[in-house]
Amino acid sequence: MESGELHSRSDSGRGRRLRGITVLVMAVCLAGLAVLGAAAQAQAPAANPAEDETASSQPNNAAPASASPSGAADSSSNKNNIRVNVQVVNVPVTVLDKRGVPVIDLTKKDFRIYENGQLQTIKYFVQQPAPPLRIGLILDTSNSARPLLSYEKDAASEFVFDMLQGRTTKNQVFLETFDSTSSVIHDFSSDPDELNDTIRDLKAGGGKALYDAIFTACHDKMMHAGLPEQMRRVLVVMSDGLDVQSTHTFEEVVSMAHLAETSIYTIHNSPYGFTADANRVLKDLAAQTGGAYFFPQQSPAGTDLGSGYLAHGQIGCTSQNEGLGAKTGIYTAERLEHLADSVEAIGQELNDQYFIGYTPANQTLDGTYRVIRVEALRNDVRVRAKPGYWALQE
Repeated sequence: MESGELHSRSDSGRGRRLRGITVLVMAVCLAGLAVLGAAAQAQAPAANPAEDETASSQPNNAAPASASPSGAADSSSNKNNIRVNVQVVNVPVTVLDKRGVPVIDLTKKDFRIYENGQLQTIKYFVQQPAPPLRIGLILDTSNSARPLLSYEKDAASEFVFDMLQGRTTKNQVFLETFDSTSSVIHDFSSDPDELNDTIRDLKAGGGKALYDAIFTACHDKMMHAGLPEQMRRVLVVMSDGLDVQSTHTFEEVVSMAHLAETSIYTIHNSPYGFTADANRVLKDLAAQTGGAYFFPQQSPAGTDLGSGYLAHGQIGCTSQNEGLGAKTGIYTAERLEHLADSVEAIGQELNDQYFIGYTPANQTLDGTYRVIRVEALRNDVRVRAKPGYWALQE
């Protein structure tokens, strides 16, 4: 046999031995990884059936698929894996007396707060100075609002100045309009002059997509408006409550507001009476998000902040309005000017809120919706507060 052939066979034998060693090393590595994975799975805590039962008992709070924040997986796949603790839940609270005037002399001992029916321990309590406000002002610029637009502008302008008083204010307001579509026409700002320049240039258009406007405001703006524990998130909506073109439903809007931890204050601007079904839409939006509903045309002039209508001394058109009667659906132009009184009431309420924080007894971020209920231990008062929150991992 020639030396060249022996050399070739020798090289071939060494190659087979090297390949065999490589395969063996890879097999050992894969086996090791499998053992480590099994050990890690064995150490992961199991799901708590009680938590699943509590989550399934919460009605009408399923977040719309499009409302889930980026990076948040489906809750059904996260329940067994996510075990990150909730640090603090923050709850802005408004307390009103029988006349609708804010009650501002309560203390921490005057409140009880519950999560899913379970009493919680209040960790901190603040009234003044309350955390800054992030406010979205949404104005109806559809064709039906054309006769009312000048009054909307006046009311919006007054509200902006009221909320942004002083050069050191930490509050910010953004402006959004809607007709067949919605548009953010001015981003968050603390400059009332800039905002009011934009308000003065508003024009009425066509169509009406109320739900889409609110959904967009919560999803695109409020979700990125600072941490809920550091900011109060509020939408103020001037509308007649009608919607004919939205792609989102009422239920999706409410769920999105819950996800964004945003309270919605609604002002009914229709001059055509207050028996329309659209009233219920505005009332429910406010009630289900911890806000309030205002209808300046519904009540005669008075001093009741809760009704959304305020009288500043003797108003010349008062007797005329009462003579026509609100239920006839006939209103004078002067009556519509008092849209501004509604936003004044909202401003006063926001300036006199309490801010309560608690660490929940159930600290698991399992993707469920937790219902919040706040009680004030004083007779003859009404409480408005954030209705709940989603226990989602950031």
